[in-house]
Amino acid sequence: MKFSRKKYSDETLLHLYERLLKPRLIEEKMLILLRQNKISKWFSGIGQEAISVGITAALSKDEYILPMHRNLGVFTGRDMPFEKLFAQWQGTMSGYTQGRDRSFHFGTNEHHIVGMISHLGPQNGVADGIALASKLKKENKVTAVFNGDGGTSEGDFHEGINVAAVWDLPVIFVIENNGYGLSTPGNEQFRCQQFVDKAIGYGIEGIQVDGNNVLEVYDTVKKIAEDIRQKPRPVLLECLTFRMRGHEEASGTKYVPKELMETWAKKDPVDNYEKYLLAEKIIDQKTIDTLRKKIKKEIEEGLAIAFEETHPPASTEKELNDVYCPFDQEVIAPTAEEGKSEKRFIDAISDGLRQSMERHANLVLMGQDIADYGGVFKITEGFVKQFGKDRVRNTPLCESAIVGAGFGLSIKRMKAMVEMQFADFVTEGFNQIINNLAKAYWRWGQCADVVVRMPTGAGTAAGPYHSQSNEAWFFHTPGLKIVYPSNPYDAKGLLCAALEDPNPYLYFEHKLLYRSVKEEIPNDYYTVEIGKAKLVNEGNDLSIITYGMGVHWAKEILASMPAVNADVLDLRTLLPWDKEAVEQTVKKTNRVLILHEDTLTGGIGAEISAWITEHCFKNLDAPVMRVASLDTAIPFAPTLENNFLPKGRLKNKIEELMKF
Repeated sequence: MKFSRKKYSDETLLHLYERLLKPRLIEEKMLILLRQNKISKWFSGIGQEAISVGITAALSKDEYILPMHRNLGVFTGRDMPFEKLFAQWQGTMSGYTQGRDRSFHFGTNEHHIVGMISHLGPQNGVADGIALASKLKKENKVTAVFNGDGGTSEGDFHEGINVAAVWDLPVIFVIENNGYGLSTPGNEQFRCQQFVDKAIGYGIEGIQVDGNNVLEVYDTVKKIAEDIRQKPRPVLLECLTFRMRGHEEASGTKYVPKELMETWAKKDPVDNYEKYLLAEKIIDQKTIDTLRKKIKKEIEEGLAIAFEETHPPASTEKELNDVYCPFDQEVIAPTAEEGKSEKRFIDAISDGLRQSMERHANLVLMGQDIADYGGVFKITEGFVKQFGKDRVRNTPLCESAIVGAGFGLSIKRMKAMVEMQFADFVTEGFNQIINNLAKAYWRWGQCADVVVRMPTGAGTAAGPYHSQSNEAWFFHTPGLKIVYPSNPYDAKGLLCAALEDPNPYLYFEHKLLYRSVKEEIPNDYYTVEIGKAKLVNEGNDLSIITYGMGVHWAKEILASMPAVNADVLDLRTLLPWDKEAVEQTVKKTNRVLILHEDTLTGGIGAEISAWITEHCFKNLDAPVMRVASLDTAIPFAPTLENNFLPKGRLKNKIEELMKF
């Protein structure tokens, strides 16, 4: 291995050596503790330290890095207190996730690190968002994101690089080519001879380095970073290295040919760099011994503190209170001076979005065709002229990367609105919503200030991939908030409220209501209380609990049944839903029908029905009934679609309930 110090000082070279030693000595200690059954699991980066150490040392301390399992050198390179790092691995309270997540699955804004989740690839989209925020703020900062060679097969890797390329984002996409994805060798993972060639397909630069040569990594990244701070653009950096231990220690390395292990053992990044420094007389054996003794002492002191703690005491109250980022909504009433105007449902959404953009200078809109074209439904028409393309951004067809970018913007204290062209397409961004947005605050205290707009619903003969009602997919996920307006007033007020709240929202807007419903609403900015249902019709015979299009179906059918007087409760917010309002209407009428457009099985109505049965059973004069769409996919032909939807069955269900 050849080292070239170039013009770097002895101090810099010695600094890199100390940075290399820290993760190696920690790992050696962890392997001992693992054998002693004092830690439960370990993902070893032995043999790969030069990549993490070189990259971290080359970047400024306030530039974000998104590492993976084998990047201990990133964490030690940012001078994390050992006791907190060790506590994190032990799952104790002083760790960064307070026992809620393990190993390197955490972030810390103090050290400008955003850790991974177990799903490989989503970190690339998040890196895009961090870099976008830095670019919009003109900070001249770089973001580095790590990938293993196996993870490059994930769609998120492609999406992340493609978005960064299109938007000229200053991101260094690091690929640690270490030979194996768990036990699967590279020739069974991909056909490319070298990852640097992939850069060509994205129209970006690709650079390959010896990942075991800390000086080469440091020098290369330092030059890349200096360049792209001034001329923002992504760079793909392939680091050639090898994993000298198992994927995690229990895996072992029996699947690796012996001669391959022996070849790479000779390329050990710590041993080779140490020999170079000795040969150059930058260090001597006494320096080595002194430095090792000092680091080992720091490790032991950190472990002593970390091992004093036990696992955190379980507190149901604390666990539930930490699901959402703290936010006390102050409902904003419109001023009378601005007056009212008749607006369609779609105009109300556009109005709320525009006024929120005016109110929040840090709000960025992202979605397919939303810029000059104004979106497929024209909700953002004219926004580019008013706010510019920096804040109203057309995106590639990369839903996962864009939702991830929204999260990245949040990390940099910005707000994001992501428009799904149709709610059906959210499946492409499902992982980011469920595992990043929803869990971020609970895991490591990071708010996910993202609103995902979801044009939803049937009735337009658009078939099974443009008509689904998929709110129940997300209703099950703690950490998300879900709103679903049924009228223009709520459409504007709920959207403005969602954009104020630093928690992640899914905002469902029924396509059939866009141009079919209108009312006079305030011209001024206002918000509607989140989590508060609204009684839109009053009666004593029964209660219809519903939301969205169901509100209009219920009112229409009841108008044709003059003998029936019913409460119609519009939930408006689905998560968290208004249990108090539900209880009040149940106690009032003693008969309950739950109506929603989503399919029957596993729908939101099932949860509400179960809650009523458990908490309001004494107030019921009849079983709780549900009416919903058929348990099939949504058909295309209007006759079949009408049969699928619950509206045609609603009257009979009301009559059935009234017989009790």
